[in-house]
Amino acid sequence: MSMNNQGRPTSPKTGAAPDTSTHTGNKALQIEEALIFETGHMSGTGVDLPAPKSKTNRLGGNERVKSFGLPGLSEPEAMRHYVRLSQKNYAIDMGPFPLGSCTMKHNPRLNEKMARLPGLGDIHPLQPVSTVQGALELIDTLAHWLKELTGMPAVAMSPKAGAHGELCGMVAIKSALEARGEAGTRTRVLAPESAHGTNPATAAQCGFKVDTIPADETGRVDLAAFREKLGPDVAGIMVTNPNTCGLFERDIRALADAVHEASGYFYCDGANFNAIMGKARPGDLGIDAMHINLHKTFSTPHGGGGPGSGPTVLSDALAPFAPIPYVVHSSNGFRLVEKREGPASESFGRMTAFHGQMGMFVRALSYMISHGSDGLKQAAEDAVLNANYVLARLKTEMTPAFEGSCMHEALFDDRFLENTGVDTLDFAKAMIDEGYHPMTMYFPLVVHGAMLIEPTESESKRELDKFCDALLALAKAAKAGEADKFKAAPVHAPRRRLDETAAARKPVLRWTPPEGEESSLAAE
Repeated sequence: MSMNNQGRPTSPKTGAAPDTSTHTGNKALQIEEALIFETGHMSGTGVDLPAPKSKTNRLGGNERVKSFGLPGLSEPEAMRHYVRLSQKNYAIDMGPFPLGSCTMKHNPRLNEKMARLPGLGDIHPLQPVSTVQGALELIDTLAHWLKELTGMPAVAMSPKAGAHGELCGMVAIKSALEARGEAGTRTRVLAPESAHGTNPATAAQCGFKVDTIPADETGRVDLAAFREKLGPDVAGIMVTNPNTCGLFERDIRALADAVHEASGYFYCDGANFNAIMGKARPGDLGIDAMHINLHKTFSTPHGGGGPGSGPTVLSDALAPFAPIPYVVHSSNGFRLVEKREGPASESFGRMTAFHGQMGMFVRALSYMISHGSDGLKQAAEDAVLNANYVLARLKTEMTPAFEGSCMHEALFDDRFLENTGVDTLDFAKAMIDEGYHPMTMYFPLVVHGAMLIEPTESESKRELDKFCDALLALAKAAKAGEADKFKAAPVHAPRRRLDETAAARKPVLRWTPPEGEESSLAAE
C-alpha cells in the first residue's frame, strides 16, 4: 500500500458517506495527487545535462556508487505536483486561522516587498560595515521603537525566535546573579502552570529548577501561592501576560514588586504582545526581560514565510549583560559592538553568529511605519474586540473556561460536549469539513478539553460571523445526538482521519515501491 492511500476508512457504523468515487480519484477541482516517487521515473530525468568535458575525478573516492532514488520529472509534472500539494494546505490567504496562542494574522504584502528590496534582501552579514550603513540604521531604528513600545531601556536584537529570546533573557538573569555572587544559591525559577511549554524548558536549559505556581479560579496566577513560594533561593519568575488562558494578569505589578523584594528578576513571555501593544508597556509593569515575537506581532504569521525573530528587551538591571553584537551610532556612522570589552565587558557573549534576522527586521519596521502609533494601538484593540465578539457569540452553545471578558483569545472547555459522545478532537475534525483550520486544542493544559481561539485583528465581522455560525451549528449537532457524523469527520478532506497514535509510534518516513515493482530503490 502506498503512503498516500493510507488513512482510516469510514465504516458503515460511523456514518459512511455515499459512494462518490471516480475513475481517476479526482473530484472536480480536487485533484488526487500521488507521491512524487509514484509519478516520476527512476531511470529518467526532465533535465538533459551534457557529459562533463573534464575527465579528471576530483571527488577523492566519494563518488556515488548507486542511485539515491530520486524520481525524474518533466518541468510541467514537477510544477503541477507542487501546485496541487499547495492546494491541499490551509492558509491565512484562504480563510481565518483561529489557532490560539499563535497570532496567525494577515500581514500586508507591502512588507514582503520591502524585505526584498535591493540593498536589504541581498546583503551578506560578512560585508564590510561601511557597505551596510543603511541596514544597520534600520536595525537601530527598529530597536528604538521596540524600546519605546515596551518602555524598556535596552533591547537585544540577535535572538532568532521566541524561545531563543527567552533563552537570552534567562541567560541575562543568570549572568546578573553571577555578578552578584548568587548564582549558586538562587537556583529556583517560578512558572505558572499555564505557562508556555518553552518557559520551564528554557529555565531548565539554564540550569534552574522549575517550581510551578497554581492558577486561581479566574485562570490567573494565584498571588497568595506565589508569595508562599518566594525565598532566598528564587532567581525569578516567568509569566506570560496576557496569559495562555487569554486573560490579563491583574496582579502583574504585585507579582513584580514581590519578586523584586525577594531580590529576584521578572521574565515576561511576550508572545502575546499583539494584545497590548500601544495599550500597556511592560517596563511600567515591572518587567526585567521580555522577548517580542516580531513574526507574530509585527508582520509574517507565526511559523510562516521563513525564520522568526525574538528581540529581547531588558531593564536597567539586566542591560549590561545583553548579548553581542549590537548596533551603536557614533560620529563615524553605525557599527557593531562585537567584543566583550569596554561598555560590553559584562555581556554574556554571543547567542548567534551574526546580528539577527534581517528580513524580519525589515518587515517589522515596515509594519510599524505603515501603521503608525495610532494604528498599532488600534490593531491591539481590534484583536481584543474580535476575541470578545467570538466569546459572546459562541458562549450561547459552547462553554467558556472562565467567567468574564477575555483579551486577545477566547478559551472554551468541553463541558458543552458532555454526554454527547463527541470530544474535542472530534469537534476539531468536523471543523475541517466546514472549511476551517481547527483552533488550538487541549491547550492550555489547565483546562479540560481546551479549545483556544485567537481571531486576531485581521478578520472582519462578516468573516467572524461565518466562523461562529459554523461552530454554533456543530455544537448544536453534537448536542442533537449526531455523534456518528463527528466520529467520521473529516469526510471531505483529501485524506480521512488517521490512527494518530500509530502514526506517532510507527511513522512511515521512507517510501518503498510495491512488492515486485522494479526500481532503483528496491536494492536499498
